[in-house]
Amino acid sequence: MIEAADLALLSSGLRSAMESHSPDGLDAALVELGWHDLLEASPDEAVALVFGLLGETGAHAPVLNDVLLHAMKRPPGGVVALAESGLAFGRPWAPSEGLDPELGLSRVEWEPLPAEALAAGRRALGFQLVGAGRTALELAREHALAREQFGRPVASFQAVRHRLAETLVALEAAEAALAHADDPMTAKLGKALAGRAGLTTVRNCQQVLAGIGFTAEHRFHRFVRRILVLDDLLGSAAVLATEIGGSVLEGRRAPRLVDL
Repeated sequence: MIEAADLALLSSGLRSAMESHSPDGLDAALVELGWHDLLEASPDEAVALVFGLLGETGAHAPVLNDVLLHAMKRPPGGVVALAESGLAFGRPWAPSEGLDPELGLSRVEWEPLPAEALAAGRRALGFQLVGAGRTALELAREHALAREQFGRPVASFQAVRHRLAETLVALEAAEAALAHADDPMTAKLGKALAGRAGLTTVRNCQQVLAGIGFTAEHRFHRFVRRILVLDDLLGSAAVLATEIGGSVLEGRRAPRLVDL
């Protein structure tokens, strides 16, 4: 368990690195800051902190590889395929074409992921989705406070408030689920909720931002791309929800995220 003061200091250092380093330098910077040691000593806190910040800042480092390797009890620093197509986050980082070229996607030899690695990867991606959603929500909130229509701030309109509130509730619920995800099924639930919250964020915040949200000059489009890509990795919200439903029907028992 990391002390609150140490966690705040580490969070500040990590955020600074993510905001100041280029994609090809961030991977090394995180290692220098103690990412591998933190993952080994306190994996749950490490994943929540690092992936949440990656989502919030819009930065990227191929550290999902390390999470998967750690779950498979292998040393960090390698590359792991995320799908049968061999899609992976490359090392060293290299620009790639596609929805989000900043992710540095590559192709490697496919190796089926064990359940523990899938669970760890889904939890990590879930926190990154929530982080990206939080920044997208903040961008929409700032716009609603600054933009005026009919002589009033857009934020004063009830329909806008409802959309922003719905987004916040979805993100908070997903984060709470991920915080209690400690096995393959609950990790699947957490990732599904995070993906759904991300898509809710995209839909609602795009409505609030209106036309400016479609422009390349505004930062929002970067988080839309990132949310869409992350949702699809290791199972989209729609696919995972279907799998969870099938498991519930087969087992005649609904899993609980938290035992009350």
